[in-house]
Order: sequence, then structure tokens, then C-alpha cells
Amino acid sequence: MTPGSKNLITDVPGLKVGNAQDEALKSGTTVLTADKPFVASVHVMGGAPGTRETDLLAPDKSVDRVDAIALSGGSAFGLDACSGVSDAMRAEGRGFQVGQAIVPIIPGAILFDLLNGGDKNWIENPYRALGKAAYLSASQHFDLGTAGAGVGALSAMQKGGLGSASLVLENGTMVGALVAANPLGSVTTPGDRHFWAAPFEIGNEFGGLGPDPTSGLGRVQASRKAAAMHKAPPDQGNTTIAVVATDAALSKPQCHRLAVAAHDGIARAIVPAHTPGDGDLVFGISTGARRVDEGALTMIGHAASICLARAIARAVYLASPSAGDLLPCWSAVHDLS
Repeated sequence: MTPGSKNLITDVPGLKVGNAQDEALKSGTTVLTADKPFVASVHVMGGAPGTRETDLLAPDKSVDRVDAIALSGGSAFGLDACSGVSDAMRAEGRGFQVGQAIVPIIPGAILFDLLNGGDKNWIENPYRALGKAAYLSASQHFDLGTAGAGVGALSAMQKGGLGSASLVLENGTMVGALVAANPLGSVTTPGDRHFWAAPFEIGNEFGGLGPDPTSGLGRVQASRKAAAMHKAPPDQGNTTIAVVATDAALSKPQCHRLAVAAHDGIARAIVPAHTPGDGDLVFGISTGARRVDEGALTMIGHAASICLARAIARAVYLASPSAGDLLPCWSAVHDLS
């Protein structure tokens, strides 16, 4: 398995991603869309999710294709990003046809970044405009780190961010992941230098420092994030939200299994993960371009989990400093150990 040419989720043919952010707000939105509607499902393992239109993604529900997926900061306010995407897609005549009506189907998920130091004193919810802008900017190339939905993200010890990664399987199937990482847990081992996801790194995509050689690493570190956000309980205001994608032709139930398998990537990259205070969620999607054998889902799910672990580490590794940050970037603290 090797990364695709861009090492982004957009290595999956037909996919596009757009970012929009407000630097003063310290928040933003990321939208994934495609040339045509795609099969999608979702699996939630965190205890505090924030979502829109995810019930219809259950394997037994009738709608099996969606037009876009929005990941956003802003907590519950950020769900309005889906409305902005819907506005833009409706203007283009894209969506689910119901008689003469066109209804774009845009599931979404949010992370909490309301206490990250940005100016949140808006009069009108800004996320509808951010969602529209992100959709309209969608392309095969997009920024990582402090970008889109990752602009205001914080991990336990450093700034979080937006990450992505891809893999090509031996049979040519493409798998990719996109993530906005804002977890309660830490993405690095004690000492800030090594990433939990290091065993799955390919090349030097997040520093090439390798796994932490010490032992006894399972202890939970005192969170810088919790200390910086002292006005909120330490088990609130977190979440890792992600999309994993493949060009293999998967059914809606198979996309659900893909999302389930990909959650292993969160557990490999963040300690602790899937806590009551996280809203950890993974969308699993298929563009359906490549026919595969029935047994291929095992390796596709495995590859998705590896992509997601790598994407989480890349999100933190590529984060950049901004005025008023509550936490340092990995690049500023990793050499303290």
C-alpha cells in the first residue's frame, strides 16, 4: 500500500474538498463533495456528537446517496454550514429530485471551538456563509493544518487541525481520509515529540521521528487544552470528525462497515479516544467507480483506519500559529522532551 499522488482524500477520483475560515472567529468549515451523488453511511463512537441529516445514513433508511458532507467548527451553530452548502447546490440545480423540487442532501458534523480565543460575538450566525464559501472553493487540492474546520481545533497538548491521507491498494482501489481533529485526548506521547500514529507513518509525512522508544505510555497526560479552557469542564468541548472514502463500489451497509473499521484509526492516533466528552464520528463513502470482490471490504476498511490515523497526525503536524492561540503548535513544542 502506497499513498496516492496527492496523499489526500481527493486521490479518490471524483472527490473535491473546499475550505473556508474566519481568522478573527478562529473557526471554519470544510466541505467534501463529488462530481455526482455518492453512497454514504456513518458510525458514531463518541459520547457527545453534533450532527445533521445522519439518521438517513443508517443502512435501513431509503436515501442511500448524498451530494456533499460538511465538517465544521462552531458547535451547534456550525450545523448551519450545511444550509449554506444547500443554498449553493440548489442554485446549481443539484440535489435529490422530488417531483419538480430539488433537495440537496448534505449531512454534517461539528466540533466545539467556542472557547478557543476567537471573537465569537457575532450578531448573525457566520457558518451558513462559511459553508457556501467552502463548497464553492472545492477542488482536488486543499490546505491542511490550520485550515477549514481545523482552524480552531485543539488537541489535549497542541493545536489540532485538518488532516488528510490516502492509500492505493494492490488491486488499484483508492482509499482516503479527511479529518478535523479536536480531541480530548493527546495526539502525541508524553514529551510532545512522537505521534501515537508513528507506526503507520509513510515517509516523513508527519516528521519521520518514528515511534516513542519508551514504555509505560498509557497514562493520560495533564491536558494543556483543559487548563487553557478553564471555564469549561475538561471532558467537554472536544471531537474528532472524519470522512473515509473509496472508489470501490460499496453498498450503504458496506459503507457503514467501512466507517466502523475506520474508527480504529482514531484509537491508534489519539489517547484516550471515543470518550464521553468527544463526539467522535466517521462518515464512510463510496464513489462506486470500481467493482471489487465481496471480500475486498476487509482490506479497504483496514486501509481506511491507517489513512485516518495518519491524517490525524498530519493535522497536528501541519498546524500553524495564529494570533491569540491558546495552545502552541507541535512545531513549537516537540523538541522540549
